[in-house]
Amino acid sequence: MILETSSSIKDYLVFHDHHIVIANKPSGMPVQKDATEDVSLQAMLQAYCKQNLYLLNRIDRPVSGLVVLTKSPSAHAALVQQQEQGMFRKLYLAVVETKEIEPHGFLQDRLEKDGKFKKSRISEGAAAKSCSLSYDLLIRLERYLVLQVEISSGRFHQIRAQLAHAGMPVRADVKYGARRGNADRSIGLHAWKYHFQHPSTGEKLQFTAPIPTHDLWPIVQQKLNEHV
Repeated sequence: MILETSSSIKDYLVFHDHHIVIANKPSGMPVQKDATEDVSLQAMLQAYCKQNLYLLNRIDRPVSGLVVLTKSPSAHAALVQQQEQGMFRKLYLAVVETKEIEPHGFLQDRLEKDGKFKKSRISEGAAAKSCSLSYDLLIRLERYLVLQVEISSGRFHQIRAQLAHAGMPVRADVKYGARRGNADRSIGLHAWKYHFQHPSTGEKLQFTAPIPTHDLWPIVQQKLNEHV
């Protein structure tokens, strides 16, 4: 779990006002309370804001990046509507095992959640639901590729399952076929940039989560800087 003992909730806050709260979740921290009873991002934010917060999106425990919460049911409903209308864009960085791919790609699958093993699988079964993602190849490393991934749906473990099915498992994601894991159980997936309209003012907003500083991420940051 990648948390410094000196960290405070202010280290994770990206933005907050009277309507929304945006945070950069570190890998290892649960978004919500779970069976481990480890401190959750939502609990920390609620204590800081001194009120209940309504969670808009979840990212998996080993994933880092942006999480959006609202301070009222009406703001939550407005952002859910944007998601349903395709107005809420979510861009991820994924470090995946290398293979020959085109610079741009699109994956369309049907995904079924397997509750017993707490994962998803590509399936044509009756319970499977349609899912899609697009990707752009940003960086080629010696053994890995860095993709910018955009999802138009939000299925359970969608990015992890779809990329693995396409022969590109996320780095250290042994649950989906990566060759080896990280000691801290983090994986190479980061919720990087979100674009949406403010639920009250309608202002167009864009938020970017700082790239993590562990594992291969400093190399990714360096390569991205070289392309700016």
